[in-house]
Amino acid sequence: PDRATIANMSPEFGCTVTYFPIDDRTLDYMRRTNRKEDQIQLVEDYAKANMLWRKDEHKISYTNVLELDLDTVEPTVSGPKRPQDKILVKDFKPKFEELLKEFHGRDYIPIDRRAKSRWFGEGGSNYSLGVTEVAPPPEPEKKQNGLKTVEVQLNNERYQLHDGSIVIAAITSCTNTSNPSVMIGAGLVARKARERGLDVKPWVKTSLAPGSKVVTDYLQNAGLLEDLEALRFHVVGYGCTSCIGNSGPLPPHIAKAVDDNELVVASVLSGNRNFEARIHPQVKMNYLMSPLLVVAYALAGRVDLDLYNEPLGFDPNLEPVFLKDIWPSNDEIFEVMSKVLSPDDYKKNYGEIFEGNEQWQLLETPEDKVYQWSDESTYIKEAPFFKGISEQVRDPLDIISAKVLLKLGDSITTDHISPAGSFSKNSPAGQYLSEKGVESRQFNSYGSRRGNDEVMVRGTFANVRIKNELASREGGYTTYLPTGEEMTVFDASNLYQNAGTPLVVLAGKEYGSGSSRDWAAKGTTLLGVKAVLAESYERIHRSNLVGMGVLPLQYLNGESAESLGLTGRETISIKGISDGLFPLKKLQAEAVKEDGQVVEFEVLSRMDSAIEVEYYRHGGILNYVLRQFLKQD
Repeated sequence: PDRATIANMSPEFGCTVTYFPIDDRTLDYMRRTNRKEDQIQLVEDYAKANMLWRKDEHKISYTNVLELDLDTVEPTVSGPKRPQDKILVKDFKPKFEELLKEFHGRDYIPIDRRAKSRWFGEGGSNYSLGVTEVAPPPEPEKKQNGLKTVEVQLNNERYQLHDGSIVIAAITSCTNTSNPSVMIGAGLVARKARERGLDVKPWVKTSLAPGSKVVTDYLQNAGLLEDLEALRFHVVGYGCTSCIGNSGPLPPHIAKAVDDNELVVASVLSGNRNFEARIHPQVKMNYLMSPLLVVAYALAGRVDLDLYNEPLGFDPNLEPVFLKDIWPSNDEIFEVMSKVLSPDDYKKNYGEIFEGNEQWQLLETPEDKVYQWSDESTYIKEAPFFKGISEQVRDPLDIISAKVLLKLGDSITTDHISPAGSFSKNSPAGQYLSEKGVESRQFNSYGSRRGNDEVMVRGTFANVRIKNELASREGGYTTYLPTGEEMTVFDASNLYQNAGTPLVVLAGKEYGSGSSRDWAAKGTTLLGVKAVLAESYERIHRSNLVGMGVLPLQYLNGESAESLGLTGRETISIKGISDGLFPLKKLQAEAVKEDGQVVEFEVLSRMDSAIEVEYYRHGGILNYVLRQFLKQD
């Protein structure tokens, strides 16, 4: 399971795939997960015949070898914006203080956590023991830009929320929740915490979303599901939840406190992606960690904590409880695993996986060979990508007199570009659905409406954290250059397309990094963007842009929008396309500034192979495949 977890996270550490040599442990895993014996035998025979089998006496020869001293491996988390931003757990508290200053301009001034009636103090350190009768926070003595704190009350419960408070704790993600060792480990942390009288802090919204119903079965068999549920980690579903922004709204009193006081609150989750605004639009710091640590931090309720030296809380006898007191050993985890993991669970759950529930079974299934699109549906709509397609391929033309839709900086991820998570009734997507008679409580999420291009195009570049230099505010806004009016990216795109004006996007380094999803490229082309000009690209998103007929261009080495003096208010032309394209061809770019000054420079066409040139000539891979299909027919 650990090998599978690591291999599954290959994109997060920058490679296409991760292989582990095949051995007896591989076959044992297959048996435990109910693979058939003839399939297991085939794997063994194939691996041995092709010298892919690991055995002690066989020395595998590798082209390159990297050595890792296992004594140097330490518990880590990552965040607050990217999965590759590693933080050692022992350094988490000072790193949080540093990030709070770097990203939000606030100095870390510790707050008084004392409770009036119950508190424990020694050596000047005071820790909150409960959520009732909490003393109001003291007025900031030193700096106005220090740690923000607000007292929140709901019914008879009063407590302090502050920068660094955890408002979402989610055991989630198909990657980690399919690994029995970490899931059972999380259950044991919950059990030991209960035994010591600890509970999750009341301001933390918790959830448990296993990757499979098998997980629920073995947690139940071990009696650990009861322990997790006692800490409010209830099973909320099987699939994409908090990882893709489906954790739902924060409780109203928490949401109001966060917004009214501009609190920098946090989420902790066992997912593998935490890009800006992906988890929740109100949560500005998102940290990835193991399921065991998710439970531990939910107990503490905050990330500004030295997990090794500060207690998670206090037991009923006012004794401090530390992480080491509730952390299970590997032997404890494996002992439970050996008792509760059964191939029968896999057989039962995967054997009936396609049966569905009663609602699914009662659905009427049409027998038409061609799908009958419904004009009434706001979920599924015929995609527009083949509209106006000709049988013959038209050679692409130069891009003349284009306007800049967005001018962006470095590390713009596909989560900044692609629609993800929830959206408000005031957003272009929300306004569209409202006009269709859909109430805001039924908006669901972008992910659930990915079959409706009208919703998705309105959510492209609409991330609430995206920073466009052509807008005065954060979020999906830009300036419509002909009039100087600031508006949403979608509204500006409509005006440009109605006027027949081609569009380009300017960006910095690592454009399209992160999880590569189809709508980051689909939405870009539907907005009328003909080219993206960046300093460098994430490889999959670059390929996806070509696949949707958008030309990825790259500045030559040492050049950038800044070095060329481009502000994004220029009129841009790209010449040399109509002369014929080939991989990595240099094209001529011309930027005309508002005062008439002309900046000329070369750009690299990032179509890296002959087949990518063909895709682009056809207007994208969809058009290419359709034409190939019609030829065969």
